[in-house]
Amino acid sequence: MTRNSDFKQVVRARMAATGEGYTAARAALEREAYDAARAEQERLVGRLFTGGRIERVPAKRKVRAGVLLEVLSRFEPGRDYSEPEVNEVLLGVHEDFAYLRRELVNYHYLERGDGRYRTASQAPPRTAVERQEIPAWEAHWLPGFLSGEGAGAFRRGR
Repeated sequence: MTRNSDFKQVVRARMAATGEGYTAARAALEREAYDAARAEQERLVGRLFTGGRIERVPAKRKVRAGVLLEVLSRFEPGRDYSEPEVNEVLLGVHEDFAYLRRELVNYHYLERGDGRYRTASQAPPRTAVERQEIPAWEAHWLPGFLSGEGAGAFRRGR
């Protein structure tokens, strides 16, 4: 059971409006939130990718984070990558692979140590300000991806 009292109030309001039980109402709200986050992600990055590549890295942080999530889906969770291997993956997306690599590390999607890279072991905690600049898709997709449950769920071959 959730400890978030605000969410419980939303669930109870849906129960009153629809006659659903708590579990059904909660599942429906979570599905709606997932679908909305997925639609936002598609809207943010859908027009930027052509043939799996982007022409330019977006300046707006929210859009850039959405692009980075798309790029991250090209990595295998838990696998160690050498820097040349990371560069090769990123060159498939954009010619400025060094910038993308740096941003993936800065957003805590990739971890770097001893000249090796790997996807983060878990979704990074975000401050309130960071949550405003990160697409909602991160909270829905990233934990499953990093755990290996949804490894290819977001990958698209545009």
